[in-house]
Amino acid sequence: MSDIVVWHRADLRTVDNAALAGAAAATGAVAPVFVVDPTYYRDGNLACDARLRFLHDCLADLRRQYRDLGSDLALLSGDPGERIPALLAEGYEVYCNRDVTARRGRERDRSLLDRDGVTVFADDGIRWPADRDRDGTVAVDTREGWDKHCEAYFERDQHPRPESLGPTPVDSEVTIADVEARHDVSPEKSNVPEGGTVAGTERLSSFVDRLADYPAVVSPPAAAEARSSRLSPYLKFGALSERQVYQRVQAAPASRGRSMYTSRLYWNRHYHQKVADWPDWTERAVNPVFRGLYRDDHDADLDRAWRAGQTGFPMVDAAMRALTETGYINFRMRALVATFYVYVLKQWWKPGADFMYYHLVDADPAINYTQWQSQCNLTGVHPVRVYDPAKQVREYDPDGEFVRTYVPELADLPDEHLARPEKAPVHVQDACGVDIGTDYPYPVVEYDHEAAAARADYAALDDRATEALSDPRVRRRCSFSNRGRDRTDEEGGDTASGQASLSEF
Repeated sequence: MSDIVVWHRADLRTVDNAALAGAAAATGAVAPVFVVDPTYYRDGNLACDARLRFLHDCLADLRRQYRDLGSDLALLSGDPGERIPALLAEGYEVYCNRDVTARRGRERDRSLLDRDGVTVFADDGIRWPADRDRDGTVAVDTREGWDKHCEAYFERDQHPRPESLGPTPVDSEVTIADVEARHDVSPEKSNVPEGGTVAGTERLSSFVDRLADYPAVVSPPAAAEARSSRLSPYLKFGALSERQVYQRVQAAPASRGRSMYTSRLYWNRHYHQKVADWPDWTERAVNPVFRGLYRDDHDADLDRAWRAGQTGFPMVDAAMRALTETGYINFRMRALVATFYVYVLKQWWKPGADFMYYHLVDADPAINYTQWQSQCNLTGVHPVRVYDPAKQVREYDPDGEFVRTYVPELADLPDEHLARPEKAPVHVQDACGVDIGTDYPYPVVEYDHEAAAARADYAALDDRATEALSDPRVRRRCSFSNRGRDRTDEEGGDTASGQASLSEF
């Protein structure tokens, strides 16, 4: 048998790695490889430097893991669409794990994964039917029995780490230092966690120790920043597998926190399944009735205010500044700023989703874009939740810890005025040394008016959106986990998690 290249992609670990385990069980040398694609470092690419640094941390840790096994990780440079065929031409076989991809990654996989000599492993809880409609939509209903299929993945034994490997026959062409210098990777975000399996395992252990506290910290943004799991970037890059996290969490004592976090892991797989079913979630509204909604209403000033955290709505502004300064905001804040952008500012969803994707350290297309579309009801099946930014302050940041951290110009304003600083009396502003309108902007829009207008806009499209769902292709794309809910529910659903329960899949 030929020597085997194990092509790492979003699986930067040696434990619970099906492709590596398969290669280790075969004859021939194992050659672990990661291809550094310069495309992802160019200007205009949707990856901030902090996310690239996290990736590099993961690669450095993966190299350490291989060296502990007597091998090494070879870093190659170039387009994988060219480098992988070149390895095949040299006589190597290629083993890799399937990944849910979109955009350029999907085109790359379509050109590579069906080649002779490439063996693809798909032990990830995702169904991968081959039948597709002409528009790329999966031609069968993957939801039938999906929860049992995913549960079986979570419950199966992990693939063992090889006990040892011999020297790799493939040499590195570049180092991480070379890559960072060549592409000027200079992260400026603060409080970004270190990448890699070791750091991820330590974080997982620490989180499991306080798992019972999870329900209390998942929604308040300051608490989530400090005490939620923060495991998402490790899952995004595969420094840990979803199964590793699931099984470690299940070993903890029963609690509501354990149940809630387990549900989050199923949701992770669910949204990856949606992009596997239809990769254009990242590009187009899943329900065609909503394609182009508000595209012609683009307001550059409103868009800039949202990106800069200068909308005059403190919770929105704090969340946007936290996003750009740290690369992290929790689920509730992601929902708040996304729905504010679409429902309240009346902006086309795609530029906002791309902006968030660029800044998130844990940016995963299967999470970011499906969540934007679901929260902004571009499916036609989700509620129109117009989150009230003032209410979010009162309920989830009542002492102003989050707002004061990221909007320091309001730091001395009393708690009772943080939700609506524009209503603070002048004498209060004077006493606090803040001038609303000068030091901090007045609201850029009138919330109540815009919220009502959004509800009216969606109500006017409701019949057509429902009719579009009669098309089997559209119906298969959309998530029906929220069926039976009022489509005009303001901030409805589970107030702790903002998501439906697993029983609703």
